Amino acid sequence: MKGHVFVIAAPSGTGKTTICHRILERDPHLRLSVSHTTREPRKGEVDGVDYHFVDRETFRELVESGAFLEHAEYNGNEYGTSWQAIEGPLETGEDVVLEIEVQGAAQVRERLPEACLIFLLPPSLEVLAERLRSRGTDDETAIRHRLALVDRELEAAGIFDYAIINDDLERAVSEVLEVIHAVRAGETAVVDEKYGRATVLARWNRHRGGASSRPVRHEA
Repeated sequence: MKGHVFVIAAPSGTGKTTICHRILERDPHLRLSVSHTTREPRKGEVDGVDYHFVDRETFRELVESGAFLEHAEYNGNEYGTSWQAIEGPLETGEDVVLEIEVQGAAQVRERLPEACLIFLLPPSLEVLAERLRSRGTDDETAIRHRLALVDRELEAAGIFDYAIINDDLERAVSEVLEVIHAVRAGETAVVDEKYGRATVLARWNRHRGGASSRPVRHEA
């Protein structure tokens, strides 16, 4: 049986990388797709393991040749998931996890409609800002730019099937796995009710920090 594609996307700083690593540790039938990027490697990152690090010319050649299922520019850098990265595992029955940006998730929705899209939310926008500053990987200018993108990313949440609030890491990991296992089994009634995107976004909006914040759209 062909495998499933699970997309996990979120505003930067929400914890999607940590959650993706944890779910792979707990479910041996999941395979993480390694994306291409034009950004510079961060300390400790390994080419071919964390990302395929390429220059802009190489990236654009891949785009023009139709090599990517999805690609997007985020914070001044290009990111993309190649068809090659997912097709092999899917054909052997493995489920593939795509840890990608919200822009890219919209392309997956269009080009691979059977994929399951999971959106991660921070506990609040204030907590998100604190996380970005505490991880120490970006300067203040980059952090402010990332935060400026958040409203746009939240507006795109309506394309997702499920939403999970990462206010407790272990609980969020368990909830993501609960969704994955239900989709894999073809029995989604319970997770649709618990983690359906519209339900979770409505709850998150009620507790959203900042009186002037716009509510997140959650149309059907």
